[in-house]
Amino acid sequence: MFENIGKFITSKDFIQTILILIGLIVIYLLFKSIFNKAIQHHIKKVSIDVKKINTLKSLFINIVKWLFIFIGILVVLDAFGIPVSTLVASLGVVGVVLGLALQDTLKDFISGICIVFENQFSVGDTIEIGGFKGEVIVLGLKTTRIKKYTGEIKIVSNRNITEVINYSKSNSLAIVDVSVAYEEDVNKVEQILNQTAERLNNDIKELKDKIEVLGIEKLDDSSVVFRVTAVTKAMEHYQVQRKLLKEIKLDLDNNNIKIPYPQLEVHNGIKL
Repeated sequence: MFENIGKFITSKDFIQTILILIGLIVIYLLFKSIFNKAIQHHIKKVSIDVKKINTLKSLFINIVKWLFIFIGILVVLDAFGIPVSTLVASLGVVGVVLGLALQDTLKDFISGICIVFENQFSVGDTIEIGGFKGEVIVLGLKTTRIKKYTGEIKIVSNRNITEVINYSKSNSLAIVDVSVAYEEDVNKVEQILNQTAERLNNDIKELKDKIEVLGIEKLDDSSVVFRVTAVTKAMEHYQVQRKLLKEIKLDLDNNNIKIPYPQLEVHNGIKL
């Protein structure tokens, strides 16, 4: 036995096997280096969860590493005269069975990686999938969990996420329409609104830009409607709108500006 091993070590097949193994190691190291540089370049260009990217990177590199180890084992077994083709055929049948059984899981896994790498959404983002809107509380490789503001949680398989509306990717816009009576001086109203906006610019932390009074938006049946807008941080526009409405109402009251409301006049038709 040892004599056969000694002959094999001194043979051309042994040298060829060693060279193939060295080549596999070199290819793996080159792939790992290029892949790491590509990931770092992607992280610098896009604002994403670095910890999650590093986790996926480590997982992917490990998969590739074990693939190269498997190929190396086959090369060594072939060098020792073991029928590799029969072994591969057997493993192929097992792989096909496992692939069919786990194809949905593999689709979820691949979709999860794509979501992370394409930066479609992250944990904490407010998104809408299939009409369900909420905050992403878990972004896994198999499923994504979204929590609605009322408490409901939707669990979606990653392979089923085909269209996503992400409300957290850019700034939001707060829009406030202010109605005043036709009897009021529109120039005075606009001046009051500008003063309110100037005062609140430094008080509202959710603002991304200055509050803007656009002027008269429309003429309703019983009121003149002014429009006020403010660019806010993502998903903070509702809170800013509430603050604006409160402060505008107080300032209009302090200046005796009437906000119209429905009134009903009743005529009894009796003549004296």
